[in-house]
Amino acid sequence: MPRADGRANHDLRPVSIATGYNRHAEGSCLIEMGDTVVICTASVLNEVPRFLMGAQRGWVTAEYGMLPRAGHERTARARIQSSGRTYEIQRLVGRSLRAVVDLDGLGERTITLDCDVIQADGGTRSAAVTGAYVALMEALHRMRQQNLLTKLPVFDSLAAVSVGVVNGELMLDLSYAEDSIAAVDMNVVMTGSGKFVEVQGTAEGMPFTRERMSELLDLATAGIRELLAAQKRALDEIGQ
Repeated sequence: MPRADGRANHDLRPVSIATGYNRHAEGSCLIEMGDTVVICTASVLNEVPRFLMGAQRGWVTAEYGMLPRAGHERTARARIQSSGRTYEIQRLVGRSLRAVVDLDGLGERTITLDCDVIQADGGTRSAAVTGAYVALMEALHRMRQQNLLTKLPVFDSLAAVSVGVVNGELMLDLSYAEDSIAAVDMNVVMTGSGKFVEVQGTAEGMPFTRERMSELLDLATAGIRELLAAQKRALDEIGQ
């Protein structure tokens, strides 16, 4: 099945990561994956949640949101309480980043990653995780330059991508049109050393086999390797 944008099934959409996007935040980037565009900012606060007070360790958390017209139709702004989907995604971003951060080495500080989708065309949670890691690293490097950290409290790199089965074919980095008709939809978060942080896979129709799951994970792994390289290039451009 030919894809609407002419990509091969194993191809990512064009990826662009611009660091230092927000002049006020300790770390930030604008990530574009095809027509999905997300601003990720890292803010550092010299305090921790109540459950960590006195523990001499830090915390990394995330918030996620979509602008009202990020998608094909306008969605109402979240004024009081986040939707279930929003809450799920921000928890995903937070726990994914915590998987590669040494919270003991962070000190009693909280780093919040705000992921704001300004245009959505599928894969927003994957773009949020991938961009949030870059914003986090920029913030940590800045803290080390200011002698707030003696070393970077990071175990590994991190990125995420979507994969799926569309009309019987395995595809990488689904657009909205592909995701909306996928028989299997999966989001994969993986570290640079090849360890999986999160695998969210759902059969929208018939159940899928373990063999098919392995094929999807292999496809996701190849795509994440490319995203990790894009992250490294973006951070290298600012000497990090």
